[in-house]
Amino acid sequence: MTTILIVDDEYLIADILGYALEDEGYMVVKAANGRRGLEVLDRERPSLVITDFMMPMMDGVEFARAIRSRPATADLPILLMSGAHGSNGRATPELFAEVFDKPFELDYVIAKIRELVGPAG
Repeated sequence: MTTILIVDDEYLIADILGYALEDEGYMVVKAANGRRGLEVLDRERPSLVITDFMMPMMDGVEFARAIRSRPATADLPILLMSGAHGSNGRATPELFAEVFDKPFELDYVIAKIRELVGPAG
């Protein structure tokens, strides 16, 4: 089963996105910040990461850099979700497969995930 890691300190957004992806057949694991996200990454080995930008302890760019610095996850697709800081993600295209501005359209996010990792299963 294809696993997706969602890292966002806004639980409501993480839950809505998580339920939508589970409805599509993906397995979803979540973390509330980048440090926890790295722990879950090591344990769960997801196929794709979705991260927020503004989070405590480590922002989305710092989190993505940490993922890229590890040989096992250097090529992992990462999607950035951001309210006001999407330009920070777009300024570092080597880190993110796509940057979505909040509020985002779930259909576009799901389509991008299918493009990057294929349908759930």
